[in-house]
Amino acid sequence: MKLLTTILLITVFFTANATAEPAKKILIVASNMVDMGDPDKHDARNNLWEFAPPYHIFVSHGFDVDFVSPDGGEVKFMMDPLGISRYTIKYEGFLESAKGSFKPSQIDPNDYWGVFIGGGYGVMFDVAGNKEIHHIISSIYESGGVIGVGGHGSAGIVNVTLSNGDYLVKGKKIAGFPNATEKSKSWAKQGTLLPFLIESQLNKHGAMAQNKTTLKDKHAVIEDQRIISTMFLPSAAIVAKEMIILKP
Repeated sequence: MKLLTTILLITVFFTANATAEPAKKILIVASNMVDMGDPDKHDARNNLWEFAPPYHIFVSHGFDVDFVSPDGGEVKFMMDPLGISRYTIKYEGFLESAKGSFKPSQIDPNDYWGVFIGGGYGVMFDVAGNKEIHHIISSIYESGGVIGVGGHGSAGIVNVTLSNGDYLVKGKKIAGFPNATEKSKSWAKQGTLLPFLIESQLNKHGAMAQNKTTLKDKHAVIEDQRIISTMFLPSAAIVAKEMIILKP
């Protein structure tokens, strides 16, 4: 009798594990841009400090991470690999993952519990208008998933629409770079090279844009209806942690 019970328990164990669904992953969206296409080739690469720290948080909590970009393949980064960025490059396979980003057509939204988008100006050019990536983001969100953005990464969600036709950002507080900063800096020629200004676009699409003119602390992380955002790169890792706390 004991032998029969043991056999039944083993059978139930292996059957349950054989049919269990694989754990869902996190999807990081990055840009394929290197420069802004102007004669001076202003830098449009992804900001390492807004991608590597969140990546470290996700993998250190046991989550598999995939990268997706508009064209697939390698995505480029700016900024020196300092601190945790250097660690995750050396020990956690960050650059190997980033070099093998998927094309949007290769992504099944059902495989992911959340999306993270870091900054760098490139997102404003090739992610902000990419309908395939927008569909992935909206599908994950409408399935109860969590969206996280840092810095110029909010440009990657500002044009996303939901199945009811509303913009994803509508009625939500979203942190992103302010117009005043863009117009005062030479990074994108006082903003003249950009396809739009994030603060204006957020407000245009019904969001309540949050930045250093509205926040007491420019490093603040904002959470509103499963969208977590920050305008300043030192808080990118905190966005990732808050996403995990909200994970469905």
